Amino acid sequence: MNAEIISVGTELLLGHTVNTDTTIIARELSALGIDLLFSCTVGDNAERLRAALREALSRSDVVITTGGLGPTEDDLTKETVAEAFGDTLHFDEAEWQKIVDFFARTGRGGRTPTANNRKQAMVPTKGHKLPNAHGTAPGAWFEDDGCIAVLMPGVPREMKAMWAEDVRPVLLQRQNCTIHSKTLRVLGGESSIASKVSPLFASENPTAAIYCKTGESEIRVTARAATEAEAETACDARIAEFRKILGPNAYDVDVPGLEYTVVHLLQQKGLHAATAESCTGGLVAEKITNVPGSSEVFGYGFVTYAEAAKAKLLGVDPTLIEQYNVVSGPVAVAMAYGALQASGADLAVGITGIAGPGGALPGKPVGTVYLAGADARSGKAWLMRLELGGYAERSIIRTRAALYALDLLRRMALDIPPENAHPVPSKDVKPETLDI
Repeated sequence: MNAEIISVGTELLLGHTVNTDTTIIARELSALGIDLLFSCTVGDNAERLRAALREALSRSDVVITTGGLGPTEDDLTKETVAEAFGDTLHFDEAEWQKIVDFFARTGRGGRTPTANNRKQAMVPTKGHKLPNAHGTAPGAWFEDDGCIAVLMPGVPREMKAMWAEDVRPVLLQRQNCTIHSKTLRVLGGESSIASKVSPLFASENPTAAIYCKTGESEIRVTARAATEAEAETACDARIAEFRKILGPNAYDVDVPGLEYTVVHLLQQKGLHAATAESCTGGLVAEKITNVPGSSEVFGYGFVTYAEAAKAKLLGVDPTLIEQYNVVSGPVAVAMAYGALQASGADLAVGITGIAGPGGALPGKPVGTVYLAGADARSGKAWLMRLELGGYAERSIIRTRAALYALDLLRRMALDIPPENAHPVPSKDVKPETLDI
């Protein structure tokens, strides 16, 4: 099957309301193996909605609308779609009673619905209504000659519940197969990743799609099969192919973010980590502590924004800062080792840099970040210089720096040499060798 989404509402066209419904439905359709061909937004205008609907039905098996199911005169979706399907609407007493009960339960509108709310109790004659347990606007399902129109409310909370309870199960059944999806998270940009694995995107089953995030990408693999087990096996096999090509940069499957992988890895290995941050201002620590159970593996996060704080909390020698500058490799390494010493952790990272928009130094433009990782188990460390200024925005520079720091913790826990990093044999190494 293929599908099309029509979002109805003048407030969407004017930018007064962000259209999150289309994003949600698009992802759900992909998970079902239904191809989304088009999506559009139409204002509260019957003529334009009629034209959009006519075009959509001419080229798609399923047309999904959101919005335009309210009680006002400009809520015209149900009437317009019914007309397109040669259907009529009739007043549903049971639906009206649900609306009355909803008002009484929520205290909405003085606890009693107004006369215009009766419009929401109008339901298809040949089609059928879709219950709305979270609002006053029931949805509708129209079907004729192989074409389906699904009408859902525009309120995301109501739409999501209706989709999960009454729409998705029917569409899944119509697919006559089981759909299973898994998401592989990969460090790096979309274009560079896609160039390495492009042949794997050509398959029709399983399918794969790549989505760009800040500093990383997601590869969503979806398989169709007769059984859930067969579909999952097909997903796993395709993901294994991706991981073989992409190597350690493909770091995990079906996790919300790298911090989850790091915390779970530290838990598995019985390790503790610490952070010493300057330009990221505690962002790495925040990401780690957002993960449930992180207290088992993370106890110390130092935000040493001032030079004096680096000396006082981490034991960074002020002469080191004076000689090499606070944004330097020697200082980053000293911060990492200082975090180890102060916390008693097994692993630590130190970050110092220029997040901008000002603060550039000779030879060190905005976006220059020094990142060091220290390992108490071996006494060794790693140092890398990042050039993130091409991203311009302060928030993006900080976010990407934090991502690199999390990956450094991951690689140290796995004993994998970090990419583009210089090994530091011990904390006693001469500082000038670290001035990269």
